Amino acid sequence: VQLQASGGGLVQAGASLRLSCAASGRALSRSYAGWFRQAPGKEREFVASISWSGGATYYADSVKGRFAISRVNAKNTVYLQMNSLKPEDTAVYYCATGGPGISIRMYDYWGQGTQVTVSS
Repeated sequence: VQLQASGGGLVQAGASLRLSCAASGRALSRSYAGWFRQAPGKEREFVASISWSGGATYYADSVKGRFAISRVNAKNTVYLQMNSLKPEDTAVYYCATGGPGISIRMYDYWGQGTQVTVSS
């Protein structure tokens, strides 16, 4: 399966962005999907994940209440709606499939990443 992340950009603090992750080569419908991020000089960290049905979602404490993960299996696409962005959200955001859980090791396929930069 190939994952293509898009939607990143440069925004000011308080703005919103929606990231998309489109899958090809295999249906996502039976896999958990997750978003992770990696800031310069830091390790890649968990942001959010969603069950295959979309019925269960999980968030890192740092984004809870501001970010929302969703999926449309018919479109083989996962989204990350990011609201009230902060400078500390600046990172490369990666989508992945596999799971379940929040550990990077549980995810088998990764997209190429999309840069999100939040200015103060």
